[in-house]
Amino acid sequence: MTSFLSTPIEYLKGVGPEKANVLKKELEIFTFGDLIKYFPYKYVDRTKFYAVTEIYDTQTYVQLKGKISGMAYVGNGSSKRLTAKFTDDTGSIELVWFKGFKWLEGAFSPAETYVLYGKPTEFNKKLNFSHPELEPFTTFENKHSGIFRALYNTTEKMKNKSLDSKGIARLLETLFLQVRPEHLPENLPQSIIQAYRLISRYEAIQKIHFPKTIEAQNQAIRRLKFEELFLIQIGMIKNKILKQKGRGIVLGSLGKCFNDFYENYLPFQLTNAQKKVLKEIRKDTLSGHQMNRLLQGDVGSGKTMVALLSLLMVVDSGYQGALMAPTEILAQQHFHEVSRLLQNMDIRVELLTGSTKAKAKKEILLAAENNEIQILIGTHALIEDTVKFANLGMAVIDEQHRFGVAQRAKLWKKNSIPPHVLVMTATPIPRTLAMTLYGDLDVSVLDELPPGRKPVTTVHYSEAHRLRVLGFIKEQIQLGRQIYIVYPLIEESEKSDMKNLMEGFEHISTNFPLPEYRVSVVHGKLKSADKDAEMQRFVKGETHIMVATTVIEVGVNVPNASVMIIENAERFGLSQLHQLRGRVGRGAEQSFCILMTSYKLSQDGKKRIQTMVDTNDGFKIAEVDLQLRGPGELEGTRQSGGYNLKIANLATDTPILEEARKAAILTLEEDPLLQKQENYGLHKYLSEESSDKGIWAKIS
Repeated sequence: MTSFLSTPIEYLKGVGPEKANVLKKELEIFTFGDLIKYFPYKYVDRTKFYAVTEIYDTQTYVQLKGKISGMAYVGNGSSKRLTAKFTDDTGSIELVWFKGFKWLEGAFSPAETYVLYGKPTEFNKKLNFSHPELEPFTTFENKHSGIFRALYNTTEKMKNKSLDSKGIARLLETLFLQVRPEHLPENLPQSIIQAYRLISRYEAIQKIHFPKTIEAQNQAIRRLKFEELFLIQIGMIKNKILKQKGRGIVLGSLGKCFNDFYENYLPFQLTNAQKKVLKEIRKDTLSGHQMNRLLQGDVGSGKTMVALLSLLMVVDSGYQGALMAPTEILAQQHFHEVSRLLQNMDIRVELLTGSTKAKAKKEILLAAENNEIQILIGTHALIEDTVKFANLGMAVIDEQHRFGVAQRAKLWKKNSIPPHVLVMTATPIPRTLAMTLYGDLDVSVLDELPPGRKPVTTVHYSEAHRLRVLGFIKEQIQLGRQIYIVYPLIEESEKSDMKNLMEGFEHISTNFPLPEYRVSVVHGKLKSADKDAEMQRFVKGETHIMVATTVIEVGVNVPNASVMIIENAERFGLSQLHQLRGRVGRGAEQSFCILMTSYKLSQDGKKRIQTMVDTNDGFKIAEVDLQLRGPGELEGTRQSGGYNLKIANLATDTPILEEARKAAILTLEEDPLLQKQENYGLHKYLSEESSDKGIWAKIS
């Protein structure tokens, strides 16, 4: 970054040490460059003037042109206020000030025309403007001619230091008196600027803060969104190219293990989606480069089967495979399922978790190091330094967003040649988010359910239907089915949530008494051993109903559970509702999800509930979730760090993202190291940003 933009913010006229500290703490604005990149969140059209007769109650901010007369004080003591009359050709409206009277005395001339900007309010059943912005029309003309005023997000602490939106705008006006084109050199190749009809970087940053027309505003926004997404994609694709160039294990032909299992022990016919993904994985493992593939599959789409067949490819070539899960119960579930499927084959499968007894752990560690274990399944215990593989060929990481980058890297380093990596997630990710969050991975999608699986029927009931729901639970239990009842527990410390859960448990226990019915309860406050014991009781069919919080969201596979009841469903996000629904529908019987809500729902709440009722497609649900919540809240799907996007919006900017990705791919195909003259500005900018703020760390 050029030295001018690196200037500490306290050196800008009008800032000083106190305001600088607030800007640093509240907005992370440390330099001139940081302030320049603090973009507006919306604009006010200062070209339009309203007439007094057009003003109505609680309108948004409006602008008037007229004269001020009749200034007078009203009331006494704390209720004292200053009033005036604002008049144009159509009528008059009252202005009122409740404080700051002194500077107003004598400030306005009855002969002069003023511009008023403010929000209409109602006082004593009359419309007025409280503390409006006022300035002479002649000043306004010189200053604002044709300008759309930018509005900036601020905080209460900033407002206390006169750093409201207007204060930020004033600082930017001061700064831009000094900014020159050379301070904002071009960072995109000219060929891309021309191909996508973008304005220059300097022009865009100037116009984003001070647009004179809607067209200028739109040009600036498009250029800066494109730039932001292009830079992210350059980093992602560059990393992908480096990974593809990295040495990888080359597997041999498919042999006895894979073929014997596929021909004799496969429990169901693979879906076309599963076959397609296996072909992609096979191609990766023959390429001579390390595979880095993300497998996205909705709940119940058969990801575990794809993982097992992939591991068998590795075993056939004399390598070992590892499968890492985020929780002990999920690791146990994988172990039991894989062991059951491979029980008639000469393949040793072991489980290693934090609770593995010392003697058994010692034997497993020795066997793994001596190549006597073909498939090792476990939790984060697999990445401990004591775990050594003789020849690790593939690491499969389930629900990978629950592991940090450093944790995953430890597993990948357990071989001299990096093992192939398959990361799996049951959280459907919208395409725009996947292109940004996982742009450095190859992405495979399982979008079909295995044969025999029936879509879950989802219904929405309010409290008035409680008796009907209780009757339905009894019917299902008589048919031999099991029931989940989930309560929200947003924070484990929320006493009201815990109270609701325990009251719910008592209510269910009263309606489903012993000895005919057995009810278990699971929540995050329970000790780990107690929680696992309660879950195992349900898994084994020893309890009919499990009353729980979202601790059962991922990991429990109970094919006999056919009903998921979600209490206060309006308090859950769409993605969470979909994950919870995925706990049922795992057997051959028809399953049901009942969403219980209060009578009153917000617009977003109605949309979430209706989306759940309308579709079982996790990818459609993820798209709606992205629109409702925005990407910021969804980026938790990747713990390696989200993107602090300053202007682009992954929920709405798909076309620009696709253009930026296409441009980034073309740029790196032609010049992988960005050494050509036309890419000099891009290379220089990335190098400076890397040293200044760690852009590559964010991206990688």
